[in-house]
Order: sequence, then structure tokens, then C-alpha cells
Amino acid sequence: MLICQETSNLSRRLSETLARFFAVVIFSIACGYIEAAVVVYLRAIFYPAGFNFPLTLFGLDNPLWKKFLITEVGREIATLVVIFTAAWLFGKSKQQRFAYFLVIFAVWDIFYYIWLKFLIGWPASIMDWDILFLIPAVWASPVLAPVLVSATMLLCAVEILYRDFRNRPLKASLVDKVGFFLAAFAAVFTFCFAGLHIAEPDYKTYFYWPVFALADLSAVALFLKCLLRAEPDATKSYDS
Repeated sequence: MLICQETSNLSRRLSETLARFFAVVIFSIACGYIEAAVVVYLRAIFYPAGFNFPLTLFGLDNPLWKKFLITEVGREIATLVVIFTAAWLFGKSKQQRFAYFLVIFAVWDIFYYIWLKFLIGWPASIMDWDILFLIPAVWASPVLAPVLVSATMLLCAVEILYRDFRNRPLKASLVDKVGFFLAAFAAVFTFCFAGLHIAEPDYKTYFYWPVFALADLSAVALFLKCLLRAEPDATKSYDS
């Protein structure tokens, strides 16, 4: 009887977890479309002759363009607020909320490019360059780079949610957290440094793939290290 009850509880928890996860994915896909639609309008406003690198920089002496730029920065801040709020509402614990933040950010970003491909046929190649973000400076890189980051975030989030479901929470020490911060900082640095040179003919040379790869792989290595310290699987305690 006890085993049947535990199995029933486990099945119910699994159904709830999967339902919540798929709701998060659907939410993120829809938000990715909204993001892509906004970018379609922005490109028509700022780059009516075509969005190509190296970019032709517009002057902020134009009051209308300056107003649009300030509005776009505000929209990006609002986007982050939406992601944090949704992650908080979907999650029931710190680890769940962190995992759902990663899921929303990753799926949102990946489907942003999928929707742009559907709407305007861009990017033509995964190595096409894009403007990623404007806070605190311009972020730029080939499309492949943010997609790789998002894929990494999504895989880590799925593992966190799985282990949370199995009652095996991750253990991250202070050193691990500092390591994650440094890895994130290095990745952001590569994007921002490249963003400083988007109007130069040799703009491609300013995105340092080795630094980016080291940052991404370091984050993965630290995550694997945390997995090794996970607690024993508590969902199997009824077998003993």
C-alpha cells in the first residue's frame, strides 16, 4: 500500500512538473514572437535600406531617433522584468525559479531567431551578425554565439528541474558562484567588446571566439562539478 501511494504521488508530481514546464515553453515561444515582431519594425525604422554589417550608425542629434533609442532601452528593461516575474510565478523554490528563468531566456532567444527567419527570412546563415542587447552597452556577435549560450542554459535548466523533481538539489559553493559570475562576465565582455566595433570594416575580428568558448565551457564544467555534489535521490527512499 505504501509503495502504491508513493508511486501515485510521484506520478502526480511528474504530471505537474511536465505541465508547468510546457506552459513555460509555450509562454517563451509567444514572447519570442513579440520580440521578433518589434525588431521587424525597428529595422524598418532605423535601417530602411537593409540591416547589414558593418552597420551605418545613426546620429543621436535626431530627436526622433533618440526617442526611439530610449524607448528601446526601456523595452529591454521591461523584457527582463517580464522574464524574472514569470520565473518567480512558475517556480516554487529558488532552484525552480532559477531554472525557469534559464528556460524562459533560452527558449525566448532561440525562437526569436526562428520567428525572424519565418517573418523576414533572416538570418540567412547562423554566422550572420546581430545586435543582441543595448544594456549597458551594445552587444553584438554572430547569431551562433547567443544560440549556443541559450542551448547551454536550456540543458542546464532541464537538469536542474529533473534533479529538483527527484529531490536531488544542486550544491553550489561560494567559489562555484564566483566562477559562474566570472564566466558570465567573460561572455558578456566578448559581446560588448564586439559591439564597440560594429561600424568598422573588420568588425568580425573583434569577437574573440576563444574567450567566448572558454567562458561557456567553464560554466558547463562548474555546473557538472555542482552535479557531483547533488544529494542522494530521495524519491527512491520507499524502496528500502
